[in-house]
Amino acid sequence: MKKVAIVGYAQHKILPNAGALNEVELIMPVVHKVFADLGISQDDIGFTCSGSCDYLQGAAFAFVEGLSAIQTYPPIKESHVEMDAAWALYESILKVKMGDADTALIYGFGKSSPGNLDSIISLQMDPYYIAPLWPDRISLAALQAQVLLQNNIISPDDMMAAVLEARQHGASNLNALLTDLLTEDLYGSDAFKSSPLRGLDCPPISDGASAMIIASEEKAFEYTDNPIWIEGIDHRIESSNLGSRDLATSPSIESSVQHLQLKKVHFDVAELHTQFSHELPFLRKLLNLTNVPTNLSGGPLVGNVMMCAGLDAIGKTFEAMVNDQLTHGLAHATSGPCLQHNMIVHLERHS
Repeated sequence: MKKVAIVGYAQHKILPNAGALNEVELIMPVVHKVFADLGISQDDIGFTCSGSCDYLQGAAFAFVEGLSAIQTYPPIKESHVEMDAAWALYESILKVKMGDADTALIYGFGKSSPGNLDSIISLQMDPYYIAPLWPDRISLAALQAQVLLQNNIISPDDMMAAVLEARQHGASNLNALLTDLLTEDLYGSDAFKSSPLRGLDCPPISDGASAMIIASEEKAFEYTDNPIWIEGIDHRIESSNLGSRDLATSPSIESSVQHLQLKKVHFDVAELHTQFSHELPFLRKLLNLTNVPTNLSGGPLVGNVMMCAGLDAIGKTFEAMVNDQLTHGLAHATSGPCLQHNMIVHLERHS
């Protein structure tokens, strides 16, 4: 099958509340920017795929409205995933690899500010045993954090370090929502939301959009002299029944690491879709990233746009590799409670 490369990426400035801006108005700037960067238009795109959540917009088939941000006439090949746009990228990669398209536009968007995100995310749970209890996302994350602490897999200092590090990196990210630096005293005085998670351990409510363009090996060099190849990609899911999972480990991530043979690779940079502070040290250990610069963008702790934060992790890895001429990058996206569904992406720049 064909090799696939990322050739372009753009991210909207993350907003705490987009206000009157609708989803189309969030999508258009990033799509137009990535087109302008490459000197192309929708006419050059063979397949388009988006990622979003209709529950965020409160209407069935609300994602269709997002298509108003791009040219859809004459009719285009288009698809949508009711997930983070990282999974829209996965579908697009398959299209290119199978020869159905040579280029693909992927975009994700989400406005979390208008609604109650805890209630919306609860709708992802098992509809028979868990959803009727309406567990909120922070309490579920706290459950895993507590398990990791009790098993000495992470420490409270690891969680604090993740928050302080995110703010340090976020200060140099022009699109980050939170850019003010924190001290240990400020962190320690922050109130608990659901023990052991303080408010600062949790991601901010965020609105925004992102777009990415991928191309086959035949097309990639038409758009850039420095394509970043998708050397490997894998996603796996664990049980929706929290009681049947060991929250102190992640078989899905371990399986992906083995399948992609990542233990043989020395990574120069990594971006992880870690929405809560305990997840960063946990995944660093699982992915053997202890000495690898990780979440240099600040990650979701400084801006967490639902339905495209996973795509942003891949996009930020791409940006770091292009800007710093790095060879190997690792990106991670997740969906569901307690890191239930995970995607691992190995990016490589050929010299």
